[in-house]
Amino acid sequence: MWIADGWKDYEVIDCSEGEKLERWGNYLLVRPDPQVIWSTPKKEPGWTKMNGHYHRSAKGGGEWEFFHLPEQWTISYKELTFQLKPFSFKHTGLFPEQAANWDWFGDKIKSAGQPVKVLNLFAYTGGATLAAAKAGAVVTHVDASKGMVGWAKENARSSGLESASIRWIVDDCVKFVEREIRRGNHYDAIIMDPPSYGRGPKGEIWKIEDSIYPFVKLCSQLLSDTPLFFLINSYTTGLAPSVLSYMISTEITKKFGGSVLSDEVGLPVKSSGLILPCGASGRWSADRT
Repeated sequence: MWIADGWKDYEVIDCSEGEKLERWGNYLLVRPDPQVIWSTPKKEPGWTKMNGHYHRSAKGGGEWEFFHLPEQWTISYKELTFQLKPFSFKHTGLFPEQAANWDWFGDKIKSAGQPVKVLNLFAYTGGATLAAAKAGAVVTHVDASKGMVGWAKENARSSGLESASIRWIVDDCVKFVEREIRRGNHYDAIIMDPPSYGRGPKGEIWKIEDSIYPFVKLCSQLLSDTPLFFLINSYTTGLAPSVLSYMISTEITKKFGGSVLSDEVGLPVKSSGLILPCGASGRWSADRT
């Protein structure tokens, strides 16, 4: 398992009965987590001193209950700073477990010894975009939500990366990739964090079980002659690591050689010393690491 254990401003304090108690900077949040199927004693005082609690509804969805929580605040990871604000369906605008991947590809970009063009698809609020830009890459950030791209730009400013080589694109990811292929553009690395279900700006439907393999195949056409890495993240999709490896091996390793490794991604839990699983990632690399 790849563990995001480099955080100082974030931690999972405890988890039980379908929920996790987290510290985001100076604030404590309780949010539902489908992986937490165990019931252990809630001895941590934070369970009764939370600043925000997302209550899931039996009818689907849910709502936040706040206790002395600002509308927006920041936390940092190494040299990056992110704007946080609780919004629909339990999210805060950041997936902390992805720091394990930020460190991995950041090292690859820094040691490449050449300019690296990165394409970040389904790029959300820009965690991976900023990590790649901070490492020295030229990044194209693509997300179908104008609001999410605006949020990512806020994070870039907070991280001192407002002048970095980042191209911000609001577009359906599939249509954007198709156009880039027609334009003859290529990238040295591709990152994608696809949703299980989504709609593009013009109502385009994305269903992970139908769309992910054809999309990986399509994206393979965008890779340069000597690509550096290819990364797929899967959380809500529930795709097993071996499924990610099979797809990447079939379309990327077959064309470019290199190696693929997929595994679970997780976060340390302070109270137990155990690891909370947070989905999976599939990593292809031109080298063996």
